[in-house]
Amino acid sequence: MKIEVTVGDLVDARTDAIVNAANTELWMGGGVAGAIKSAAGNEVESEAMEQGPIEPGESVITSAGQLPPPTRWIVHAATMGPDLMTSEDYIRRATASALAAAARAGATSIAFPALGTGVGGFPIARAAEVMVSEAVDFEPGSSLERVVFVVRGFDALRIFADAISRR
Repeated sequence: MKIEVTVGDLVDARTDAIVNAANTELWMGGGVAGAIKSAAGNEVESEAMEQGPIEPGESVITSAGQLPPPTRWIVHAATMGPDLMTSEDYIRRATASALAAAARAGATSIAFPALGTGVGGFPIARAAEVMVSEAVDFEPGSSLERVVFVVRGFDALRIFADAISRR
C-alpha cells in the first residue's frame, strides 16, 4: 500500500473515500466535520446520524453527498466520546475501523485528516505515529492501495512524513 502525506483541504483529496473525525453521535459541527458538511451537503450528516450513535473508535460510511468524483464515500470515524475528549486508543481504533469500512465498500484510496488533533487536542506527533502504524499494518490484499494523510500546514506535513519514513 502506498502511504503519503500532503498539505491541503481534505474535501479536495481526490480519493475514493475521505474520513470525517466524528463524535459518537455523528452530528457534524465545526472543524473537519463542518468543512466536510459545508462541501458535501447536509444529507451526509443525516445519513451518518441515522446509523448512530456509535462507540468511540467505530466508523460508519455514507455517500459523499455533493463532493466531486472520484470521492464516493465519507467514513465517519468516532475519535471523540460524548465529552468530546479523545485518546490514543480512540485514534488507533478509529483509524483501523475507517480503513476497514473503506475496504468493505471497495475503495482503493482513502484520505484522513490528523484525527483527534483539532477539537480533541491530541498531540499531532503521537497521532501521526498511531495513524501511520495502523495504515502500514492494515490487512494486505484489501482493496485499499493508497492512504493519504491530508494535513494543515508544513509543520504537520513534516511530522507525518517523519512518521511514514520511520515505518
